[in-house]
Amino acid sequence: MKRALKILLRVLLGLVVAALIVPFFIPVETSGTKTYQEAAGSATSFAKAQGIDIYTDVTEFDCQQDSDCDNPPIFILLHGFGANTFSYRFVTEPLSTYGDVIAYDRPGFGFTERPSSWKGENPYGSAGNDLILDELIAQYASNRDVYLVGHSAGGTQAAQYVVDNPGAVTGLILISPAILTTGGSPSGFNWIFSIPQLDHLGPLLVSSIASSGMDLLDRSWFDKSKITDDIKAGYRAPLEIIGWEEGFWEFNRAPRTFDVKNRLSEIKIPTLLITGDTDLVVATADTEALATMIEGSKLVVVPNSGHLAQEETPVETMQAIDDYWNGLSK
Repeated sequence: MKRALKILLRVLLGLVVAALIVPFFIPVETSGTKTYQEAAGSATSFAKAQGIDIYTDVTEFDCQQDSDCDNPPIFILLHGFGANTFSYRFVTEPLSTYGDVIAYDRPGFGFTERPSSWKGENPYGSAGNDLILDELIAQYASNRDVYLVGHSAGGTQAAQYVVDNPGAVTGLILISPAILTTGGSPSGFNWIFSIPQLDHLGPLLVSSIASSGMDLLDRSWFDKSKITDDIKAGYRAPLEIIGWEEGFWEFNRAPRTFDVKNRLSEIKIPTLLITGDTDLVVATADTEALATMIEGSKLVVVPNSGHLAQEETPVETMQAIDDYWNGLSK
């Protein structure tokens, strides 16, 4: 009996030692072959915020005869989970008839720099994203009206910024915002992500997004026949970046303290809510519910459209924005 117990203890000890040591011998490599600058291409621009290079897609104001050409408003566009500025490609030009348009890649996505260390606030977390937005507004929108456009998780971040910074934003446009389905990081569990063995393997664990991300894209469209090879390539392009897996891991383990769904009554600015009538990612009913929770908000449900209304049905989406904009002057 004693001998059997000793053998069992040795086996258990061996398993513990293996669990502590073996993970560090598992190679974790990147599939990327380009720097973030190389992947973005030569005709691109970056803004410095929170000490990192933020990829920006800037479309200057297309001044019309009846517009104030000297002090136009600015639209700042926040993309959703797994996306990048590419998801706004059909609406940046039309939006520029109202003001300057700045779409940017949030940390962990697109062509923005993916730091593995930083000073101060974690740039991948919700608070760090707030600070990045602060700096972008300071750089691009000095003393001008600011309109935030947020899609899905980007909509949650945009709405959070509005309640955290009253008076900083003039208007809010939310496309299928994930506000009711997004919360903060689970309390008391963040320490798990700091376990050295898990932290080492983290980039490997999340690398499956390279394939599962295409499944999410497929679920995001009502008419899947519209998903062309060019669209798939646009979403896959950031996967060419060296270390994209580490950046995505850092995003997943970053602290998120979203409480905007409990503070919706604090949104006092003109708000437009847009959703597809067949959104399988953020349920259409969620956006419809938000319209009853944000005082004075306007809801537009786009027919025959899924989670990516600004891509799948850009004409109808811009019509909703045009009506919203024209209503502001009444």
